[in-house]
Amino acid sequence: MKPTLPRWRAALAAALLCVPLVAPAQTLRWSGQADILALDPHAADHGTTNALLGQCYEPLVRFNRDYQLEPALATRWTQISPKQIRFELRKGVRYHDGSPFSADDVVFSHRRALHPNARTGVYLQGVAEVRRVDSHTVDFMLDAPNPALLRTMTNFFIMNRAWAEKHKAVSPPSLRQGEEGYAVRHANGTGPYRVTSWQPESRLSLEQNADWWDRQNASNVKEAIYMPIKSDQTRIAALMSGEVDLLSDVPTQDVARLRSQAGVKVLDGNEARTIYVAMDVGSETAPGTSVVAKNPFKDARVREALSLAIDRNALQRVVMRGLSTPAATLVAPAVQGYDKALDAPAPPDTERARQLLAEAGYVQGFEISFQCPNNRYVNDEELCTAIVPMWARIGIRAKLKTEPFSSYSNRMSNREMGVFLAGWGNSVLDAHHTLTSVLRTQAGKEGLGNYSRISDPALDALIDAARIEMDAAKRTALVLEAQQRAKAQMWLIPLHHQMRPWAMKPGVTTVHRVTDQPWLRLTTVPTKP
Repeated sequence: MKPTLPRWRAALAAALLCVPLVAPAQTLRWSGQADILALDPHAADHGTTNALLGQCYEPLVRFNRDYQLEPALATRWTQISPKQIRFELRKGVRYHDGSPFSADDVVFSHRRALHPNARTGVYLQGVAEVRRVDSHTVDFMLDAPNPALLRTMTNFFIMNRAWAEKHKAVSPPSLRQGEEGYAVRHANGTGPYRVTSWQPESRLSLEQNADWWDRQNASNVKEAIYMPIKSDQTRIAALMSGEVDLLSDVPTQDVARLRSQAGVKVLDGNEARTIYVAMDVGSETAPGTSVVAKNPFKDARVREALSLAIDRNALQRVVMRGLSTPAATLVAPAVQGYDKALDAPAPPDTERARQLLAEAGYVQGFEISFQCPNNRYVNDEELCTAIVPMWARIGIRAKLKTEPFSSYSNRMSNREMGVFLAGWGNSVLDAHHTLTSVLRTQAGKEGLGNYSRISDPALDALIDAARIEMDAAKRTALVLEAQQRAKAQMWLIPLHHQMRPWAMKPGVTTVHRVTDQPWLRLTTVPTKP
């Protein structure tokens, strides 16, 4: 009988089937748990997708390594009036296909990012129009003052108008509806790396752009190969065998072992991402529950009961192996507008939780379908598995259903779930971005991450007021008041803020980012002969 390979070895062989046995000199082989959703820069707002596309596409302004704003495709900007900002664009920049960058591309990208199918319009909140002044000058016309606009624009990627028109990609496709398009499978940016190929769920290949305008800040990484490997064991095996140089998704149970492992180094860091449980609080009936003719999650007492049943310290200790911070707010510590006093979770209280359910009319509890991704967040399936018996103790009988994030994200975006696990990473590092994306009533490009159908007029008023408040102290007060209301209403159930150690070969150097997005331009690899 022919011997069989251990499961992890077979999985590793399959995952690395397309990777050359001998990688070219100065190649970085990088692996994470999830794949990108598309190459289209406006079709998705997803951490892994943004991390990879940020190597290819560029914004007008960017963060430096200290999270301070600096010029990118714009060389300078001037506040003409409270509702008009002029950007002077960088000259001599070319796209990867050789086309010149100009003001027409910025005007086009603004319109495209606000298309109904786009998921990145939140980064242009309040921008009513982008006007072409001349070939390398544009004016952003705002419907109201926006103190956070420059920070949110760090995620507004510029796309070449002529290329999009040539390939019939003027509008982004609806990934939620499974639509395809040329820009889903092809890319043409101005950034330090160009995409050479993408094989979904297998590998994304990039090569350094020798014509990048910022060559003085280019790294020595000539080629990068990103491989999504769902299995924890397989990712670790790939690092240990030398087939992978950098892991940005390190299983928490393996961190301690990797710290003492020869030939591996661990780079510690917090992430500006909060993991939470969400419920459909807006539908007349909640999907997947045994409650007939009404939605139990509309009742704040039910939401509070679910929260009080969860032992966050146990999740931190057992599931996350200490690599998390129990949370009571969706705003992570690295984000402007964070308040430590607000971020103190109530201790678990099973008795009080049962009492709240009884007051709400559910003495015997009820059944729910609990949806969970199994390859997106750190130990996501394990977290959900641990929460199920905690809820069972108060009479909430949860049936756990897990699936890959590629399909999960579409169902979540379509608001098909009753109770589900989600996470929010704040890549612009401003609390208002979290509030307006996740907690505000969905309207236009606001509330695109509000998969729970939350609609709280008092909360909306605070969020909207903070959006246009130019006085820093007053704006902070509004942001804090909004967080206090969201917490009091328990619209969502925060679990913890993630910590994200990265592991790599000793010769690899990089800068840890709270956005959990490695920058190839800040990464180096050993030079091979």
